[in-house]
Amino acid sequence: MQQVFVDARQVNDEIVTIQGEDARHLGRVVRIRPGEEVRVSVRGGRDYYGHVLMVDREEMTVKLVEEAASTELAQKICLFQAIPKGDRMETVIEKAVELGVYEIVPVETRYCVVRLDEKKKARKRERWQAIAANAARQSKRSIIPRIAPVTPYQKALDDAGDADLVLLPYENARGMQATGEALTAVAHAGGIGIFIGPEGGFAADEIKAAQGKDNIRVISLGRRILRTDTAAIAAMTMVMMACESR
Repeated sequence: MQQVFVDARQVNDEIVTIQGEDARHLGRVVRIRPGEEVRVSVRGGRDYYGHVLMVDREEMTVKLVEEAASTELAQKICLFQAIPKGDRMETVIEKAVELGVYEIVPVETRYCVVRLDEKKKARKRERWQAIAANAARQSKRSIIPRIAPVTPYQKALDDAGDADLVLLPYENARGMQATGEALTAVAHAGGIGIFIGPEGGFAADEIKAAQGKDNIRVISLGRRILRTDTAAIAAMTMVMMACESR
């Protein structure tokens, strides 16, 4: 079943009008036909199942027939991801969206190998947002998670101050007891942050700055050293499971 995101203004008396790129993709690429069922998420609102009424080259109409359950977690998870090399950021975004992330903040840390100028930051953000949208459709999310502007580490720490609980996996952290305790606290948190370091890890002063924040817990992801993209997926999976177990 195909997923489509629409604004409330596109809905009129239970009829949804879809135009532009979404209509072209569904009509020409997916080749959806009248009578088929789609899932419709109204931004800022509810989710529905609908029947396709009409499809042409530039427009599609859908009749909403039944409300669908939201696929969102009760908690809002913000992933603060240090920008990795190559296409690993794309992998992190895709998998984090599938696992239920609410927002992703690309972060510049001391040991980030990748350094982007302002033009590249804008282009990368646009591409990353498109990847998030595609992953949201594939995983039947009720929202498209936002990709924030590239943010310096210290500002990211300050921004994370609004979260109830922030987890920061660190390779020099020892033992899983703190990790288990932090995951137990997840069920009682509304806003959750996760900080993931780059290939070179966090600098000692970056960890010290994080430990100075009351809502940040430095945790371990086990005895093995994980790649930055693996660490992000592992942390997101653990937090998602803790949220879903509530």
